[in-house]
Amino acid sequence: MTPLVSLRRIQKSYQLPGLEVPVLHGIDLDFRPGEFTALVGASGSGKSTLMNILGFLDRPTSGEHLFRGRDVSRLADVEESRIRNREIGFVYQSFNLLPRATALENVALPLFYREDIRDPQGLAAAALERVGLSNRTTHRPNELSGGQRQRVAIARALVGNPSLILADEPTGALDSRTGAEILDLFRDIHRQGATILIVTHDRGIASLCDRSIEMRDGSIVSDTLP
Repeated sequence: MTPLVSLRRIQKSYQLPGLEVPVLHGIDLDFRPGEFTALVGASGSGKSTLMNILGFLDRPTSGEHLFRGRDVSRLADVEESRIRNREIGFVYQSFNLLPRATALENVALPLFYREDIRDPQGLAAAALERVGLSNRTTHRPNELSGGQRQRVAIARALVGNPSLILADEPTGALDSRTGAEILDLFRDIHRQGATILIVTHDRGIASLCDRSIEMRDGSIVSDTLP
């Protein structure tokens, strides 16, 4: 199967005054459609930087970032934003919801930047139903529990039918029971065909995924099936 994403010799460094700080050291990875993968590592291991490159939020210093076989590491900003909006769904630990917007409005927001979408609110309602929140469409974030807010964030990630969902510590702000429910939801979404990468420091979460990639000091140290 042709990889959805291929990373070849990816290096990333940040420039500080009088100092270059290397973060990623020659990353080689493939992600195929339909995979459910955990990217695990301690704070400072480079996993968040790698996720940002995968999500078109940052660019490598050198190397190739291939998306559907196309090198996207040197795209113009406008084209990069277009691919990110159409192809990548994001879920964050802190939810990143607009506080004054309803659940429906939060979920529909990414679709307003897509000229090919005719019914953003209808698609948003369908996404909320998919995550079990069809009865919370008019609620604002402060009227929802932490687990419900994360479900809204997952619906927002799903609404545009992205090729890849990136979840950054998606259970980190939740109690253990609610976190387990969110992981169950991710597994359900994966069984429906989604390609998901969960970034986590928790090996317990990694063990529930089909594939576990461990990072340490900016390098891949293992890539295994649990």
